[in-house]
Amino acid sequence: MMLNSEPPALDVPPSLPVPEPSLGAGAGSGGAGPAGKEPLSREERRRRRRATAKYRTAHATRERIRVEAFNVAFAELRRLLPTLPPDKKLSKIEILRLAICYISYLNHVLDV
Repeated sequence: MMLNSEPPALDVPPSLPVPEPSLGAGAGSGGAGPAGKEPLSREERRRRRRATAKYRTAHATRERIRVEAFNVAFAELRRLLPTLPPDKKLSKIEILRLAICYISYLNHVLDV
């Protein structure tokens, strides 16, 4: 068995650059990555996972579902608020402000 002090060569296609350890946000947090033989920091692992197309697609899908649920909730709240005309288009902030006023009014009616 022959001992070699050099790490084995990586089979990287010539068209792809070999990644170098970054000195960015996670530089002092303990990991130089595979090239430095130290484990990746938690932040570096998170950054690499988020860079994958599968992760981005899943994140975009979750965000689309969240925004849709948010808009449905606003539409339901808007339906419960009295306005003239009833079909008047309101912005989200107008819906919230109107809901606050309406709740205050209902509390006042109950107190009287």
